[in-house]
Amino acid sequence: MAQTNKIIFLPQKAAEDPGKFEQKTNIVFQNKGILKQAFAHRSYLNENRGLVAGSNERLEFLGDAVVELIVTNYLYRKYPDCPEGDLTNYRSALVNARMFAEVAQELGMHNYILLSEGQKKDNHKSLQSILADAFEAFVGAVYLDQGYGVAEAFIASNLLPRIDEIVRCKLWRDPKSFLQEKAQEHFKFTPMYDVVSETGSDHDKTFIVEVYFGDIQPAKGTGKSKSEAEQQAARNALEVKNWF
Repeated sequence: MAQTNKIIFLPQKAAEDPGKFEQKTNIVFQNKGILKQAFAHRSYLNENRGLVAGSNERLEFLGDAVVELIVTNYLYRKYPDCPEGDLTNYRSALVNARMFAEVAQELGMHNYILLSEGQKKDNHKSLQSILADAFEAFVGAVYLDQGYGVAEAFIASNLLPRIDEIVRCKLWRDPKSFLQEKAQEHFKFTPMYDVVSETGSDHDKTFIVEVYFGDIQPAKGTGKSKSEAEQQAARNALEVKNWF
């Protein structure tokens, strides 16, 4: 599946019972409290003190390390002849907020995230980071409650299968650098990037950037920073032109 950096919106309705997510993943928690905490954004605690042990930030910290170890171990074994540099690039293409958010969205995790009423009203902006954090926090919770093996199986089912397309389509390459090479090769143009939209508060902006080859505008991208939006625009242009 190509990396599209979709705009992600969280529902404004009340979050569903995390117990339903257990049914979807076939992971039944012994500690239901830690499962609920994995979905608790810090904003939720401000309006709902005492209803959950804490936000998911500590679990996110743990889950980040667990995911990286699982992915690193997998890549090391899957590509025995690859040098360290290539393995690092493969891992970076797989272990990042954009990818985590897309996996979380496909799993329906957005339906369970606990947010404050104020945070829900930010529904017009990309909430990629909230979903990515929830994904990592869930992995951390699985690790604590079920152990490394179950966490590894969850990652193997939902994240690791994406590595084949990443390697096949060379999605691990820096998109802007790769696009510049291809644009020079085909058009003798250096791609230019233009910010066409900038929305949100100073601490939570969303940028939309268009990329041009001269007068040709093959694609645009969205991100939480200009750099991220430019990278996504380049990635989308590579897909549009089928330059892999």
